[in-house]
Amino acid sequence: MSFDSLGLSSSLLDAVRQKGYTQPSPIQAKAIPAVLQGRDVMAAAQTGTGKTAGFTLPLLQRLSEGQRAQPRSVRALVLTPTRELAAQVEDSIKAYGRHLPLRSAVVFGGVGIHPQIAALKKGVDILVATPGRLLDLCQQNALHFRELEILVLDEADRMLDMGFIHDIRRVIKMLPNERQNLMFSATFSDDIRKLARTIVRDPVEVDVSPRNSTAELVVQTIFPVDKKRKPALLSHLIRDRKWHQVLVFSRTKHGANKLVKMLEADGIRSAAIHGNKSQTARTKALADFKAGKVTTLVATDIAARGIDIQQLPQVVNFDLPNVSEDYVHRIGRTGRAGANGHAYSLVSADEFDDLKGIERLIKRTLKREQIDGFEPLNNLPASPDPTQARRGGQGQPRRNGGGNNNGGRNNSGRSQQRRSDNNGGSRNSSGNRRRQVA
Repeated sequence: MSFDSLGLSSSLLDAVRQKGYTQPSPIQAKAIPAVLQGRDVMAAAQTGTGKTAGFTLPLLQRLSEGQRAQPRSVRALVLTPTRELAAQVEDSIKAYGRHLPLRSAVVFGGVGIHPQIAALKKGVDILVATPGRLLDLCQQNALHFRELEILVLDEADRMLDMGFIHDIRRVIKMLPNERQNLMFSATFSDDIRKLARTIVRDPVEVDVSPRNSTAELVVQTIFPVDKKRKPALLSHLIRDRKWHQVLVFSRTKHGANKLVKMLEADGIRSAAIHGNKSQTARTKALADFKAGKVTTLVATDIAARGIDIQQLPQVVNFDLPNVSEDYVHRIGRTGRAGANGHAYSLVSADEFDDLKGIERLIKRTLKREQIDGFEPLNNLPASPDPTQARRGGQGQPRRNGGGNNNGGRNNSGRSQQRRSDNNGGSRNSSGNRRRQVA
């Protein structure tokens, strides 16, 4: 199948060719025709599958066939969970819509609101936004949705995880009832389906990857090591294996900053990206990483959402995530668009429960590799056959002492801890804004 067969206009096909693409990915082949027909769509796809183009291309075509936006009006709204993802989607809209007379804008927190108000004054055909800043702009009467035609929820699962459910509902109440709805998510979880019932109507469902699957082109390896020797092992791997670009995941913001200082002291150019960093600092760190000025980018899970780097060769889990599904999202940053990738995890003995949860989730035992000179005092025990593990163990965080063995999670599996909303504040599970970033 080629893009020519999907019903896209010549202007969009020219833009696709200029990007170097000739054949649509599975998510694009299934989603684009449905969106062009005006159908509501629920699409499940892992990162790196081309889902952004799956909705931006038909979105641009449908809008190009109508009247331009009026002052302070918005014709299509794309909601994303993080600043980085919002910027990435806006970049795609500009790249694919370069030959179309459509206006777009992106708004998120962490930067001044007045330039964003000015950009909305003339009206925009497509607005990409994070929930918190969008509501701030609505409160200032900077825009209205009376002419809105299309709503897109991108990475809906992550927005729920980050506590944006109440913000999403507030936004939806402001929208016209007659509109096209597109939901893109890594999985069709029960919570996503519950939300979908309040938004989409008779949707076309597109699911191009098995739930919680990891990319077939990603080689996954475990390095057992004592916790205190993790920084030294990471530095050794970067030098010994001549890694020139590596994305490293840290569980905490403090841990990310500390690791960057250690790597810099060892002569490895590094930068951190997380919710406590200003938007300017985050943008610079990502740009330097993409340009090769920084070898190692250390990120937290939420900040890494939306990082889109073509042919990223390797990802390292410096800390294993407490929630097993986040492992799938992390390693999805490599092995994209048909390229091979490697995912390495530095695992200490206290993380074995996390490792078992990950292996149960992906239904495979990950290869262990011992590095000479970094042998741990307490080696990792062999995992049981993950295909025989009880199903209830999937996605559980590591147990903490103190009687409550659910790791602070409620019955729906959502963390009750505060999460950064990546819009200059943080929200708890009820969606209420807090002044301090967690």
